[in-house]
Amino acid sequence: MEIVETALPGVLKLKTRRLTDSRGWFSETWSAANCARGGIDAIFVQDNQSCSVASGTVRGLHYQRPPAAQGKLVRVARGRARDVAVDVRVGSAHYGRWVAEELSAENGWQLWVPRGFLHGFATLEPDTEVIYKVDAPYARNCEGAVRFDDPDLAIDWGVDPVRAVVSDRDARAALFRDFASPFVEGAAW
Repeated sequence: MEIVETALPGVLKLKTRRLTDSRGWFSETWSAANCARGGIDAIFVQDNQSCSVASGTVRGLHYQRPPAAQGKLVRVARGRARDVAVDVRVGSAHYGRWVAEELSAENGWQLWVPRGFLHGFATLEPDTEVIYKVDAPYARNCEGAVRFDDPDLAIDWGVDPVRAVVSDRDARAALFRDFASPFVEGAAW
């Protein structure tokens, strides 16, 4: 497994080896031992999968506050997506900074988004399927969101934000300047 640091400490890109033959390929998409050697010691409790019909669909920026904070390992099973993580750990030298990585079924990259980060993605092809493992179960009373098109964050989603397909919930999300982060650098959630 190849593990690469991104511009935000803690957010990692992972790529597993693909074994190819005349039938296609095989890949071990998760290995606790390999990831632990790379600094990911998550115990996953739930897998989620979404399918976005339209290219330009944006889901995010989402988080779950403690005590139900989630780390996520994200990959694309079909299509392409631009996956985004935003550091919202109060006291972090990178607070408010974001990183975006293209994940696709073809390139096989995955993104580890630890607790203390907002997360979202924009689909770059129709019928894109995104699968992510989380290390804490979903808790409706702990969920929150920040506007994907927030002018202070100025995230490059790789899609036109005016034409983006978003849920009503995401369209009504708070602006970043009104967001009171429940995450503190160095805290255990």
